[in-house]
Amino acid sequence: MFLEPAILLAALGITLLEMSEASAVALALHGDSRSNIPFFAVALGVIVILIPTALAGNFIALFPLFYVRIASATLLLYFGQRLMKSAKRSMKFQRIGFPPGGHGDTGKSVASTAFSVGVVEAFEAAIVLVALFPENYDSTLIGLVIGIVAVIAAAYILRSQIRKIKQANMKVAVSALLLSFSLFWYIESVRAIDDLFLLPFFVGFFLLVYYYSTRNLPPAPSTRAPE
Repeated sequence: MFLEPAILLAALGITLLEMSEASAVALALHGDSRSNIPFFAVALGVIVILIPTALAGNFIALFPLFYVRIASATLLLYFGQRLMKSAKRSMKFQRIGFPPGGHGDTGKSVASTAFSVGVVEAFEAAIVLVALFPENYDSTLIGLVIGIVAVIAAAYILRSQIRKIKQANMKVAVSALLLSFSLFWYIESVRAIDDLFLLPFFVGFFLLVYYYSTRNLPPAPSTRAPE
């Protein structure tokens, strides 16, 4: 087996980039839902895309990159704004208490969001991988596998820390994350843009979502004991 380090590193790099984004959302949804459903749903979305890519990746190259990015950005915009509304509800419940009968999003909603993110991120990685497979299949596959294993290990190590974050704050962060990726891909569909722009996008959307989620909230009930 002849390996080409450049191809391996390229496959590793794109896998780490895209799967880290997917795992960040999975970790955040895990902290929100307090279940492992987001991990399995993201993994399923990744598998649905990357296994066919490894088996017959050249066919993905037939899809125009412009339409792939527009579809990806639209999906993340949809789920980002859904989470923004959910964050507002959670902020309200955090302030005044949860109503009888449960709280938070349903497992189905969490699973669908996580699955879609897994599909979107894997598709983004697949666009690059299909160009690398013809150059050296073994190097590309090894880079892909190493990248996935590294991201899984990091997500496993960090999962316990996510549980300490409040649900409402987590939803604000996840919504800002999805909206940041959405804006990034909308812009990248028409012109090249540096990945460093994701950071100011995230900060801006975090402040926007936090403001939206906390404005006009009712005051917290007093906990002082009667005199």
